[in-house]
This record gives sequence, C-alpha cells and structure tokens, in this order.
Amino acid sequence: MLTNLSITNYALIEKLEMEPCAGLNMITGETGAGKSIMLGAVGLLLGNRADNRTLFDETKKCIIEGVFNIQNYGLKLFFQKEELDYEPACIIRREISPSGKSRAFINDTPVRLETLKVLGKILMDVHSQNETLLLGASSYQLSLIDAFAGVNKEREAYISQFQDFNKMQKKVRLLEQEKQQYQQESDYNQFQLEELSGLNLEEGEQDSLEAKEELLNHAEEIKSRASQALEHLENEELGAMQQLEAAQQHFQYLKKFGKNFEDLNQRFNSLVIELKDILESLSLEEQEIEVDYEKSEWVRERLSKIYQLQKKHGLQSDKELLELASTLADKVFKGDHLEEELVEQQALLTQSKLQLTKLGENLSKKRRSIFNNFSKEIQSLLGQLGMENAKVEIKRSEVVPNESGIDDIDILFSANKGIQPQPIGQVASGGEFSRLMFAIKYVMADKMALPTLIFDEIDTGISGEIALQMVRMMQQIAKKHQVICISHLPQVAAKGEKHYFVYKDNSALKTISKIKLLNPEERLLEIATMISGSNPSATAFENAKELLNK
Repeated sequence: MLTNLSITNYALIEKLEMEPCAGLNMITGETGAGKSIMLGAVGLLLGNRADNRTLFDETKKCIIEGVFNIQNYGLKLFFQKEELDYEPACIIRREISPSGKSRAFINDTPVRLETLKVLGKILMDVHSQNETLLLGASSYQLSLIDAFAGVNKEREAYISQFQDFNKMQKKVRLLEQEKQQYQQESDYNQFQLEELSGLNLEEGEQDSLEAKEELLNHAEEIKSRASQALEHLENEELGAMQQLEAAQQHFQYLKKFGKNFEDLNQRFNSLVIELKDILESLSLEEQEIEVDYEKSEWVRERLSKIYQLQKKHGLQSDKELLELASTLADKVFKGDHLEEELVEQQALLTQSKLQLTKLGENLSKKRRSIFNNFSKEIQSLLGQLGMENAKVEIKRSEVVPNESGIDDIDILFSANKGIQPQPIGQVASGGEFSRLMFAIKYVMADKMALPTLIFDEIDTGISGEIALQMVRMMQQIAKKHQVICISHLPQVAAKGEKHYFVYKDNSALKTISKIKLLNPEERLLEIATMISGSNPSATAFENAKELLNK
C-alpha cells in the first residue's frame, strides 16, 4: 500500500506530496492540470524509463519517492534473493540528473530497473488509456485466465519443464550439427591420423635425429681429428702422456720439501688422472664413430617426413605433431561414438516432450474449466454497469508448446444484442471499454492480490446511475485494496475517503502543478463545480451535498 508519494522537479511539478489512505482516494482537477503527470511519476517508481526532458528545472535533480507498507505481502524472500534490506516501510526512489542519468533505489540500495519492475508489478496495478492495447494482447488475456483459475503451481511446473525441454532440444541440435560436421570430416581426419600414426613418432625424436644427422654428416672429419688428438697424447716418443709421466716423477720427489710442493704434486696428479680419463673417452668415441652412408640416408629420410608433416600442418616440433595426432584420435573416436550419444539424447528428449505435453494438457484443462465462470462473472458485472446485453466469450486454440503452454487465448466481446462477439480491441468504444476493463479489474482484484489499484479516468464515457454503480464497486474493492481513482465525474469523486485536487498555479513566471487534500468545505465546492462549472449555483451545492451524503 502506498502511504506517501513525493515528487520533486518533474515536468510541471516543482514539489508535490500526498499521503493516500488505505481505502478509496479520489483525484480531480481541470484538464491539463497535471493528473497524468502524476501517473507518469508513479510509472517511474514502477520501473519505466526516464530522460532529462521531464525536468521542471533542467539544472536540478528530479527525485520521485514512494513509501509503501509491505509487511503483509510476503516479500521477505524477494528481498533476500535481491540482497536488499527488508523493512515493513519500503522506500522506492528514482533520481534523474540534469545529464539524463537515471538511478533507482529500494531502501537506499541501488537496483536495476528490471528489479524495480518486478517489485512494482507486485505493489501496484495502474489502469491507463493505453491498456486497451494491453488487454488486446493474448499474453495479457492468458495471465488473466491463469489468475482467475489459480494455476500458479501448474504453470510453474510447466515452465520449469519447458525450460528443461528447451535445453535438451538445444543439446540434441548441437549433437546433430556435430555429427554432420564429423561425418563431413571423418575420412579426412582418419587419413591424417593414419599418416601421423604410421610415422610412429616419439617425443624428442626430432632433436635426437637432428643431432645424429649432424654427427653422420661429419663422421670422417670427426674420426680424423680424434685420431690426431690421440696421436698427440699417446705417441711413444713425443706424446703428451709420456711427457707428463716423466714430469710426475719429479713432482713426486719434490713433495717431501714442504706443503707447497705437496699441494702442487696433488694438483698435478689430478690433472694426469683427468687427462687419462679424457684419453679413454676420446678413444671410445673414435672407435664408435663409423662412416655409415646407409644410416645417414635413413636419418635424412625420416627427418624429411617429419618436416613435411610439420609444414603441412603449420607446426614447429614433433611435440605439436603428437598433440595433433591425439586431437585427431579424439575426433575420430567421438565421431564413431557420436551416433550413440545422439540416440540416447533423442530418447531423453522424447521423454521430456511427453512430460511437457502432459503438464501442458493439465494446465490447459484447468484453464478451460473456468472459461464459462469467467465469462458469466464479467457479463454479470457489465449488466450491473448498464450493459445488459453484453456478451463475453473465450476463444481457445491449441498451439505448439511454448513458454506459456499449449493455449492461444482470445477474449471476445460484444456490447449489443444480436452482434457476434469479436476480439476486444476491434469492438469496444471508449465507454464500453472502460466498463469492461473495470469489470475485469473488479474480478481480478482479489485473484491477483494487488495492494494498490490506480484507475485513470476509468469512468470515461459513462454517467448517471452507471457511474454510481461503478463507484460503489470501487468501494467494495477498497475494503481490501487501496484504490486511487482519477475521475472527472462528481458522483464518482464524491465517494472517496480522501479527495485530492490537482491545479495549476500561474502566480510565478512558470506554471506549476500543485495538489492539495481538500477539507470538507473545499470538497463541497469542488463537487459543485464539477456539476455546473465555475460559480456553481445553489442547486449545484444541494446536489453536491446529496452526493456527499450531507
């Protein structure tokens, strides 16, 4: 329930504040005084988009704030889900800066407009002139039927299954695409894999082969150089080893003449031992080196095959070739087993569709079960509103399962006897539509559990006893819901528990829209003025008193 509305720097409004009561609130005023502007401001609280063209003073911020009593509406889970502070008095605020930037807050926490829209739909239902188009939409009509039938659980179960079915359907589609792709690439992948597998390549083999190739290509020169080095070391007369062994005898003699000579002797012996080890290793290497033209050719050919495959696939190493072979093997394996997976998923999809159909038929059955009651109830209310010959029918056709179910709903309406009911948007005049819309709101008020209903000139095109009947019905709604009604009829305005008057103040350089809560004397004058215009007669005052039950 809205307990306080504050509007600052919006359109023609410099500063406006109102505190509607829990029951029936009336707002009146001359055309263009700002009643629709107030509705625009309320729309911003419910998540509508805004721009800086709505600023009264373009140099200042626009602030619209509504305080709602929400303690009886079971919204704690919503606030927890959105990570918002829950307070029984919920404050919703919209701010529009001169630059056009808009921000929204719930209890001083910034929120996205989507979040605000969800909360707004729970807190308020605003009837406006563009609702003619909304009522003509199949989705809106279906939401009315669902609310009347009380099928929330059935609809939630269906939607959950529909989402699962959609995910499964996408998965099957992707598998079918993969299968087609693998089938197209299958032979080529298999050929490439066999080509790579046939090479029997091992990681690191390329480096090893390149080293062998280098060795084999220079085998003669390496063997020759090694032999010469051995000759210099092992020659019986001039070899380095013979010379060192002779010098070693002298070092052995000198070591007894002090620690310095002993240290030199040890270092020299270490040198001789290292040189002998080098000599043995070089001798072994020289013996193992062979000039093998056949082996050299084999190494060259194998490296050539490796290089060719690297060039073919745009790779740089044997490791990358092995990784490619692994990838191709996975693709070939997956291609071979994809059919299995696809068949399995298609079976699951069939089961899911059967379950979806079952839930859809159950939801549809419950919807169809209330068609007659819905039509009769609306027709009865229209009869009370002076449309005794009005007829309401619901046309239903089955459609392919979608997010709403398997039903396409069209509410048909005829205001006059002998006229076949037609889609609402095609047949209702302004007054007829207002009464039809009001009848629907009256029926749905409790079904949709809306705390606050706003009627914007829903009494358009009616008068007299019909208007009185409509406002009596508003009073019935107001026993359980807060109602705010913008009206131009005195017999409607007179029945409000609170009466606000919107007017233009032209005393300053710029016209300003203002609102005030009328006291009993002011209210009497306003009702009399609505009856007979400015300077109302005594008769108008008497009529006004009668309407106000005074």
